[in-house]
Amino acid sequence: MALALMNLANSLTILRILMAPIISILLVYRYWRLGLAIFMLAGITDALDGFIARSRAQGTDLGTILDPLADKLLLFATFMTLVYLHQIPRWLFIIAISRDLIVVGGFLVIYIVKGKATVSVSWIGKITTGLQMLTVLVTLIAPLTSGIGFYVSGVIYLTAAVTILSALDYLRRGTMVLNS
Repeated sequence: MALALMNLANSLTILRILMAPIISILLVYRYWRLGLAIFMLAGITDALDGFIARSRAQGTDLGTILDPLADKLLLFATFMTLVYLHQIPRWLFIIAISRDLIVVGGFLVIYIVKGKATVSVSWIGKITTGLQMLTVLVTLIAPLTSGIGFYVSGVIYLTAAVTILSALDYLRRGTMVLNS
């Protein structure tokens, strides 16, 4: 699994990490189109790094840590910026961050109690990340087009509900691991 630490897939992941603050800066200074373009490019690098890692057998231990970290940094930076700009509600940001703290905290508790822990992403966790990315995307597109703004609040509520369900699922799964 561990070929080289800095292969193409990991390089794309690091590029995605570097894009997060750039997107936030662009949005704060109201460069919506460029911020949207770079956010979409980050999404493309996310798909590409996973495809490259699987198709070229370039999966590394570093990549298994960096890839979800890149997603979280991108989402944290864009959610925080969009809250600052009053484009998404604060409560959604709090729900998303709380869920991530539950996941990381649970991982640490399992590691401390069991002596080891594996990172196992659930299907609802993947859906949650996808919906959070969609929330950012529709929020960034809304000021640039007419008609999509109507759907933003629906996407926000759906994302909040699925994020809460995901947190509950991770709590359930973590409890099962601790009780085994």
